[in-house]
Amino acid sequence: MGIQKRLVGSYFVVICLTVLILEIILNVSVRYYYFHNIEETLMNQAELSASFFQQYFGDQDLEEQSDRLLKGFASHSDAQVQIINVEGRLLQDSNGLQGDLTMTEYIDVQAAIKGQPGSWKGADPNTGEAIYAVSYPLQANGNIVGGVRFITSLTETIHTVKQITVLLIGVGIIVIGIVTLLGLLLSWTITRSIKDLKQAADQMTEGDFSIRVHKRYQDELGSLADTLNMMASRISKSEQLKNDFIASVSHELRTPLTSIKGWAITLKASEVSNQPLFYDGLDIIESESDRLTHMVDELLDFSKLDNGRIAVHFTSVDLTELLQHIGRQLTPRATRQGISLDVKIEEHLPVIQADENRVKQVMINLIDNSLKFTGSSGRIFITAHTVPGKVVISVEDTGSGIAETDLENVRQKFYKGDQQASGSGLGLSISEQIIKLHHGELRISSTLGKGTIVQFDLPIE
Repeated sequence: MGIQKRLVGSYFVVICLTVLILEIILNVSVRYYYFHNIEETLMNQAELSASFFQQYFGDQDLEEQSDRLLKGFASHSDAQVQIINVEGRLLQDSNGLQGDLTMTEYIDVQAAIKGQPGSWKGADPNTGEAIYAVSYPLQANGNIVGGVRFITSLTETIHTVKQITVLLIGVGIIVIGIVTLLGLLLSWTITRSIKDLKQAADQMTEGDFSIRVHKRYQDELGSLADTLNMMASRISKSEQLKNDFIASVSHELRTPLTSIKGWAITLKASEVSNQPLFYDGLDIIESESDRLTHMVDELLDFSKLDNGRIAVHFTSVDLTELLQHIGRQLTPRATRQGISLDVKIEEHLPVIQADENRVKQVMINLIDNSLKFTGSSGRIFITAHTVPGKVVISVEDTGSGIAETDLENVRQKFYKGDQQASGSGLGLSISEQIIKLHHGELRISSTLGKGTIVQFDLPIE
């Protein structure tokens, strides 16, 4: 069963139960109101008549004065009036019923001759018409001498109650119909958004991430549509980055492999006596093999980091010695490119707990990036200083810088702001993950055409 059917069905059941309960309460209340009013009216008339009798006829014989009493009682009421003696025998009736009838079969009469007011609802024994009767005791000198009985027809009242009941039922049906229509409309607005989401999700499962969900309302489903659209956008971007990465890696791998194969063919065809050419070829093959090894290691590191399988081994690390060693290691390359590489380290840097090989990997990645994007006569500065609780290490260059549009993306995996640059586009992503494993933070600031500053901090324990 679909969501719309479940929503409408549940809504319909709840509304029907609510309307049914209200109908029962209202109908019971209407019946009680009408019948209670009749009882109150008749009881007030009977009580007033009994009081009148006690005040003006209390010292006279009831049977002798019954005709006068009947005329007085009936003149002020539309109800049928009966005068009954203490034995329950009918003395007078305003409708002309013959006397000497025994009335003790009625519970209201039984109550009245015992000194208590009583009421009874039933059918007229002569006509079968629904009637309501109340009886009130008549007292004289503190003794019960009989009772006065008021009787009224319930035909009009029952008819009125039935009309009101039909009206209430009709209103209830109309309410159920209106609420059902509103429920259908509400469920349609909900399921329409859900259908949009499902259709978009189905297309995304087929690999079409260009689809976007139409946001119909500013609600939870609208927020879900925004999230799904954002996810599709990011997946599309990741797919593009992946494709660029594959193309880039294919190119990067092809270049050294072509060079290695070319030199292998050259060396194979050349004379062994040509020693300079032979050694030059071996140097190039060694260099390109190192380049391939570096790329493979970078891909392996990324795979481990992406799956959470990389481990860091903390040992005591002398940052001063480590940074100076890295500076000496990369200075020859910087010199060949005509770049000045300066290491400026604060004195007495503390010994920290870190994975020395991983920190070295981060530094080499950062300096390698600076060397790639810094032209001849440029400068690279490696600095380190302490702040409360941590050591801040910076690599600053005077290179080409990073465009503002690329700055927030350069740490994403596979991203390469300059598509012509060599490398896999994983260096910064790997470096940031390594710094996070050391409970530090990597920050990048850059100005296009002026240079870039990359900072990271390592905690002092």
